[in-house]
Amino acid sequence: MSWIKEGELNFLEKITANILKSGPMPKHVAFIMDGNRRFARKKNMDRQEGHMQGFNKLADTLRWCKHLNIPEVTVYAFSIENFKRAKDEVDGLMELAKQKFLRLLEEKENLEKHGVCIRVLGDLNMLPLDLQQTIAEAVVTTKTHDKCFLNVCFAYTSRYEITNAVREMAWGVEKGLIKSSDVSETLLSECLYSNNSPNPDLLIRTSGEVRLSDFLLWQTSHSCLVFQSVLWPEYSFWNLCEAIVQYQINHASIQKARELHREHQALQQEEADSACVAEHLQHHGNGKPADAQRRQEALLQYTSCREERIQDFLDALKHKRDSFFIDLCSEAVVA
Repeated sequence: MSWIKEGELNFLEKITANILKSGPMPKHVAFIMDGNRRFARKKNMDRQEGHMQGFNKLADTLRWCKHLNIPEVTVYAFSIENFKRAKDEVDGLMELAKQKFLRLLEEKENLEKHGVCIRVLGDLNMLPLDLQQTIAEAVVTTKTHDKCFLNVCFAYTSRYEITNAVREMAWGVEKGLIKSSDVSETLLSECLYSNNSPNPDLLIRTSGEVRLSDFLLWQTSHSCLVFQSVLWPEYSFWNLCEAIVQYQINHASIQKARELHREHQALQQEEADSACVAEHLQHHGNGKPADAQRRQEALLQYTSCREERIQDFLDALKHKRDSFFIDLCSEAVVA
């Protein structure tokens, strides 16, 4: 089945969509697509068929999001913890993923038509090489598209992502690109796999489970969380609408919490910069206190230098990550 399904909403769905769009709408929705195996047991079908039905439901959901003007979707496709499952199931999931990404590459014109950018978030080194190369080609092929974004979390857990972000900052310090004093909550956010995306406004988990299972823990600290009992392959347009209504009910409090967090981050950064400048002035001023004008000039200079360092580091990090995908594509061509 195609990743991007064509087709309009029916009359009742269109009316509902228009009503919803008159209120605040999420711009980024994340899904924990849970319940494929339980759906397979319920329908007395093979587990692999359950996973296939789950992928088909993703295509439906992307179509609904398109009609609801939701430009970005992130899905939890495969957790690092899933490698602990039976080998035949893991191998089947790897093969299914390869088939679907190959199908995606066959849909280049459709993806370009809709402006769909595919990003894959996770440690691809854990995957079979042929799947890595197929994923890399899909990412590189669609990276310039900018109308809508699908982030597929594959070989992913949030704790691993945060740990990797810390490693990236340590690499930056080791290379002399940044100083240890540049490390901050804001910089860590920029080093996550998801650094190109705004944090999700709404996170939905299906199947009745009420836990996040190590998914986007950092990014969803101020998101609306909705847990629904429906199994993922049975997910419907109406289930999505119900979740959006929950987001709209809680929209004001979510925005207030985000604004307070931004203010707190700015204050933390200001205090950290001031402390660094004060230490520098004391060290180079023979212990004499600097006047207000000198402190302000030093603070502005320090802030400018820090921002320049961080931008150079982030550019280098982006180049490193882009090169990883480009090199995989090159290896595939040679092979």
